[in-house]
Amino acid sequence: MADIISWIATVATITGAFMTASNLGARITGVGFGVFLIGSLSWLATGLLTDQPALTWTNVVLTLLNLFGIWRWLGRQASVEEGGRAAAEASAETPGEALFPVSLLSRAEVAGHSGSIGRCIDALAGCQSGRIAYVVVSEGGVAGVGETLRRLPWEHAHVAGEGVVADLGAAQFAHLQELKRDEWPAR
Repeated sequence: MADIISWIATVATITGAFMTASNLGARITGVGFGVFLIGSLSWLATGLLTDQPALTWTNVVLTLLNLFGIWRWLGRQASVEEGGRAAAEASAETPGEALFPVSLLSRAEVAGHSGSIGRCIDALAGCQSGRIAYVVVSEGGVAGVGETLRRLPWEHAHVAGEGVVADLGAAQFAHLQELKRDEWPAR
């Protein structure tokens, strides 16, 4: 029995780690912690069934941490994201400029004239004006490995729904300034 439970624990732990490490939003991260919870409970049962106190106590603590992760990502963070989304939708129907949650600029897909050209990973804005100077867009690669970072000036972009739209084609985007991972321009 302990052998079957340990395989369930192994699959749940690997799946939960993938889901949380992917950083695909609050809901997926929260579900990842739920899968991690199945893993920690299974490892806890394995530790009890095989008389391994270190495994048992490690997974008592991990179970508590996974419960905290579920609350944090499916409760609090999902509510925060929903609040931003609701305010953005409501602002579209009121006089003045429509709003968007700035957190969108750390995860939104960027589309150009010919479709997807990358994904936002961050944005830089003025400290006093609050105006966005540019968005850092990741293109290519897998999970950050082999990606190219480019500086997309905000005057060539705008928010549309849950994404960013660049008024550039793929060829124009490819000519934007390439950024080193740890050296971004001040202006």
